[in-house]
Amino acid sequence: MRAGIEPDARVISDPGAPVIIGVSFDRQVLAQQYLLAMGGLKESGALDLQDAVVVNKSDDGSVKVVETIDPTPGRAALNGAMWTSLLGLVLGGPVGWIAGLGIGAASGAVTAKIVDLGIPDEWVAWFRDAVEPGTSTVVILAEHVHVPALADEARRFSGAELLYTSMPDYAYDQLRAALES
Repeated sequence: MRAGIEPDARVISDPGAPVIIGVSFDRQVLAQQYLLAMGGLKESGALDLQDAVVVNKSDDGSVKVVETIDPTPGRAALNGAMWTSLLGLVLGGPVGWIAGLGIGAASGAVTAKIVDLGIPDEWVAWFRDAVEPGTSTVVILAEHVHVPALADEARRFSGAELLYTSMPDYAYDQLRAALES
């Protein structure tokens, strides 16, 4: 049992089938506050947040996606270059250092493009298309959701739109009603 959560509460918890929830806001600051609120639910044990993505679509239709856990190719290349160049220096001297630098940077960048740690790229692409211009959408991936706590928190964001959820109908209804209140 998680701290602060009653044992008879309605909880969605299936490690094999994480929940995806996408909520859209008319202002970027509200999306950031919602993401912070989801972090608070994680801290309290009401939500086992695995990943979050923020999709911002400007009025002209340009989209900016911020992922919280997937590594970027640049950061992964830098990490790969640093570690393999140090190993190369130890094993092969200056020549090993240079070889390790190139090999590590290339392998880090390729790994970042291949590895998808959180919300699947297909879902991120779907939300990029589904989000209306002039809005910001927070997409979360969670393996444990205390539905009443999520709905209570959502009431603070009245007027936001529930774009998608993979939760069961009863949970969808609670969350939608909370956002519409």
